Amino acid sequence: MSPLSKISEYHPELTELRRDLHAHPELGMGEHRTAEIVAKQLESFGIEVHRGVGKTGVVGVLRGRPGNRAIGLRADMDALPIEEANDVPYRSQTSGVMHACGHDGHTTMLLGAAKYLAETRNFDGTVHFIFQPGEEGCGGALAMLEDGLFSRFPCDAVFGMHNRPGMPVGEYAICDGPAMAGGAFFDITVTGKGAHGAHPYAGMDPVIAACHIATATQTIISRNLNPADAAVISITKIGGGDAYNVIPETATMSGTARFFSRKVGTQVEEGMKRVVAGVAAGLGCTAEVDWRLIFAPTVNAPEQTDAYVAAATELVGAGKVTRGKPPSMGSEDFSFMMEQVPGAYILVGNGDGAMPHNPRYMFNDEAIPFGSALYARIVERGLKSGE
Repeated sequence: MSPLSKISEYHPELTELRRDLHAHPELGMGEHRTAEIVAKQLESFGIEVHRGVGKTGVVGVLRGRPGNRAIGLRADMDALPIEEANDVPYRSQTSGVMHACGHDGHTTMLLGAAKYLAETRNFDGTVHFIFQPGEEGCGGALAMLEDGLFSRFPCDAVFGMHNRPGMPVGEYAICDGPAMAGGAFFDITVTGKGAHGAHPYAGMDPVIAACHIATATQTIISRNLNPADAAVISITKIGGGDAYNVIPETATMSGTARFFSRKVGTQVEEGMKRVVAGVAAGLGCTAEVDWRLIFAPTVNAPEQTDAYVAAATELVGAGKVTRGKPPSMGSEDFSFMMEQVPGAYILVGNGDGAMPHNPRYMFNDEAIPFGSALYARIVERGLKSGE
C-alpha cells in the first residue's frame, strides 16, 4: 500500500488534530501546548521524544532497520499576531493570535508521516522528526541549532515543506537552487536638533532627513547591485515627533530587505549604512542603522531536489509536479538548517483561498495526506536498503 493510501486512513483523526491546533494558536517560542501535544502524539506512536530543544522545539527519533544514514523532516509550529476573520467552529480561541500561515497543517502533516513510518518502518537508518518553534521571525531555527540540533540528532539530509494557496490540492512545486529570499530587519535612528515648527532654521530636522533617506535607500538596489542579483528594500515604518508645532530631536524608520545570497545581503547592508550616514550628514544630522539577519536564503541542494521530485512523482504523477518554479521574495528560517545540512523545500497545493498572513487564510485539510505521504516517501526512498 502506498503512503498516500495508508495515510488517507488517518485523515479524519489528523483533521481533528489540525483543527484543535488551529483553535489554540501560540506565538513563536511560546508553543507550550502545541509542543506537548506533539510530544504525546509521538510517544503514542512509540517514537523516542526529546522536549525543549531550542526552548519549545520537539524532536522525535525513529529507528528502522539497521543503517548508518539519517534523514531529518522538519515542520514549524508557531502562529501569528493576527485577529482571525474566519467564521468556523474551530476558529482561534486566542484573541489577536491565529494560524494564518498554515503551521497547524504543517505540524499535522509531519505527525501523519511519523505515525505511518512508525507503523511500517520500511527504511534502513534513522528519521528525526523536527518540530520547530518560532519560524515567524522569532529565531526558532537558530535556537534549535544553538541547542545542538545536528550534533545531537545528526542528519545526512533535511526536508521541509509549506502549503501554497492558489495551487490545487494534490500538486507540488519546487525551485532549483534559491527558493526563498534571505531576509533582514532594520531600524534606522536619525538624530537632529529640535526646534519650533515655525522656526525650522533654528534646528536640524530629522524628519526631513528620514524622508530623503527612505528615497535614497532605493538607489542601493538600482545603482549598487548587479541587475542579475534580485533584492528588495522596503521601509515599512516611519515616525518622529508628537506635536504639530515641534520639530523633534529624532526620527525613526524600520523595514526589511530581501536577497537570494549572503553576498548580496552583505552588499545591501553595507550600502544602506553608507547611504543612511551620508544623507543624514548632508542634512546636518546623524544616523545609525541596526541591521539584523532574520532569515538566510533558502537554497535547495541538487540531490535533495531530485529526491523530492522523484518522491512526489511516484505519489501523484509527473503532471502534478512542477519543477523550476520561480523563487519567492518571502523568507523561511528552515534556511539556517539547510546551511548546515543539505536539503530541499517544496510547496504543497492548498487549493483556492486567501494567501498566508491574511486574517481569512485557512489551511485546507484535504492537503494533509499529500504532505504526510511526501514526507514518508522521501524517507522510504532515501533510506532504502543498501543506500
